[in-house]
Amino acid sequence: MSLAGTGVVAIWHDLLPEAKADFYEWHNREHMPERVAIPGFRRGRRYLASAGAPEYFNLYEADTPEVLAGAVYLARLNHPTPWTQRAVASFRNVARGICRVLYSAGVGQGGTMLTLRFDVPEAAADEAGALLCQHLLPRLAEAPGIAGAHLCRTDEATSRIDTAEKKARSDATQIPRWIVLLEGGAELPLVQAAQALRAALAPIGAAGFDQACYRLEHQCGKGAAADL
Repeated sequence: MSLAGTGVVAIWHDLLPEAKADFYEWHNREHMPERVAIPGFRRGRRYLASAGAPEYFNLYEADTPEVLAGAVYLARLNHPTPWTQRAVASFRNVARGICRVLYSAGVGQGGTMLTLRFDVPEAAADEAGALLCQHLLPRLAEAPGIAGAHLCRTDEATSRIDTAEKKARSDATQIPRWIVLLEGGAELPLVQAAQALRAALAPIGAAGFDQACYRLEHQCGKGAAADL
């Protein structure tokens, strides 16, 4: 199954242990419904790490990347609720990217998600995109055990916009440049696929690979937020 749109907000973070109970209530009952209620947002998902770090991965899908640089979303980011300000102050080791989806295909949604963050030299960016979109990911999307294969490239300028919500976080925010997301029912096929991707990308200079596996914890679709 393809991602629901061509815009993605991808967020990784750890959390102070004492803040977890409040975080879950905030994220389930306020934050995800608030985000998905924004025009152009389609779906939000939260994952918990089963292998690797950080502990949480949050994925928001939108119609287009322009939605994620639009006035409505930025207004939410610049006017966080008191609960949001309290919750995000407990975030640690944050990485966040506002992304354009370059490739997305598959047969469904998996309960397990592997995230692979990496960098590519600018001179090899076109080659990397073509290799992933035309050869590597189409094969993986058809492979046993894989429900979906997706490539996102971060818009660094949009990701660096300073907002009140970002300032409320105690830690600096890292910005991943390239992101591959692999979905399936179990970790092993995803890990094997990621190993093949890393081997294929290394000769063109891809580096800084950061890999983790996550299990789906919570999902919020447009219908759940339509009346907010």
